[in-house]
Order: sequence, then structure tokens, then C-alpha cells
Amino acid sequence: MHEMSICEGILQVLETESVTKKYSVVKKVAVEVGPLSGVEVEALKFSFDVVMKGTLAERAELIIIETPATAWCMQCSDLVNIKQRYDDCPKCGSAQLQLTGGEELSIKELEVD
Repeated sequence: MHEMSICEGILQVLETESVTKKYSVVKKVAVEVGPLSGVEVEALKFSFDVVMKGTLAERAELIIIETPATAWCMQCSDLVNIKQRYDDCPKCGSAQLQLTGGEELSIKELEVD
């Protein structure tokens, strides 16, 4: 389950930033997750609770911001939503799509004290 290591990485960022930004408690962590990121959202939520125990983010609320998978169709020159990598364009059927979104995995916002 790589979601556990992702949460360990989040904790490392929180701890590093707590020194430079001078906070001691994390109340909320908003994480942007794209459907093509390879992250299982439920596993991420479970792992977050486990990894954050006994840390400055022990009581932090995890907010998941799910983003759509999008691609630019070279044939019809339009930005389209896709369900998975290598989908055809839902408008014109072309296979000439350039991925523009959906692989996101980033901390977007923190609420701290």
C-alpha cells in the first residue's frame, strides 16, 4: 500500500514547514488527488489516520479534493474529460489526446495553529 508512504511524505512536509512557519498543530490538510495519480482515496484516508497518530497532525482533518482527468483533443481542438489513460475523445472519437490533468497529488491547503 503506497498510500502509507505518501502519508509519511505529507507528515515530513508538515514537520519541516512547522519549523519554518512556526506552527505546532495542524488542524486541516487539503490534498488534491487526480484519478490518474494511482492513489486509492479510501486507503489514503486510512493511512493518514495511522501515520498522523502522535504527531503535530494527530487530530487533523484530511480533506480530499478530487480533480477530473482531462485531455486536449488534437483532432477537435477541445479540452475533454476522460475516465482513464488512453481513452478516445468522447466528442469526436479521436485517439490523439494529450493528457492535461488527472495525475495531481499535492498538498493544496493547511489550517494550522
